Amino acid sequence: MSDKLQLPKMLQEAVVFFSDPRRTFDYAVKLRWPDGKVTCPRCEGTEHSFISTRLHWFCKGCKKQFTVKVGTIFEDSPIGMDKWMIAVWMIVNCKNGISSYEIHRALGITQKSAWFVMHRIRLALHRKDFVQLGGTAKKSRLTKLSSVTRLASCTEIGIGA
Repeated sequence: MSDKLQLPKMLQEAVVFFSDPRRTFDYAVKLRWPDGKVTCPRCEGTEHSFISTRLHWFCKGCKKQFTVKVGTIFEDSPIGMDKWMIAVWMIVNCKNGISSYEIHRALGITQKSAWFVMHRIRLALHRKDFVQLGGTAKKSRLTKLSSVTRLASCTEIGIGA
């Protein structure tokens, strides 16, 4: 995992970039824990073991397993991180906005799922749970939506627990 997050610049690059499950996982981990210290979302414990075959952590403090999705807008979603990341990329980089039908066609998910994904992302963006990524971005893009650097908590935006 590199220290600096490198975002794809075109949709085709984003699809290729996020098609590798390990790269998507590493990218999500870097977004979730930018300082590199993985902490349990339940007890804030830092002692854990990593189960590499399942991409889960086992917290030694509360004896629970957790993934990079736990405590984020991605929690309780059967949609894979690859599709979530591409959807976030599309929403952030689309100059004139994007519809759930476009997400549905681009990701190969149902329109209902695309609507769900977009609502969670837009809610997090609206509540300013996402902040600008390092690098340069056009001012018009930044005022409309922000680039992603951290994953919003479900409890912060009123989803789930």
